[in-house]
Amino acid sequence: MKLGAFSVSLTVKDIHASKEFYEKLGFTALGGNIEQNWLILKNESCVIGLFQGMFEKNILTFNPGWNENAENLDSFTDVRDLQKELKAKGVKMLTEADENSEGPASFIVEDPDGNPILFDQHR
Repeated sequence: MKLGAFSVSLTVKDIHASKEFYEKLGFTALGGNIEQNWLILKNESCVIGLFQGMFEKNILTFNPGWNENAENLDSFTDVRDLQKELKAKGVKMLTEADENSEGPASFIVEDPDGNPILFDQHR
């Protein structure tokens, strides 16, 4: 099972203060739009997303089809196949991808402690 690039999506109160803090830790902008209250930052292979006012909890995120530089992978497990495999293993879905679609799609599961895990395929 290839999950794709991993990042932590952080819900923040002040995106400008959070950006400044994480830059002090050596993170630099990889993508996003601060005017839309979201940024993706990177330090070596570590990727974090800063999101102001978009969701309640921090989220573990996997991006099938991408590496940690948001570059397309030649080979990856499609998000719909990941969903089918996890459902077959008894993992409860909070949201589901349309299994009859192609291209971008996502689904969310929750670990036993209530931590949301987003599988978000952009291609």
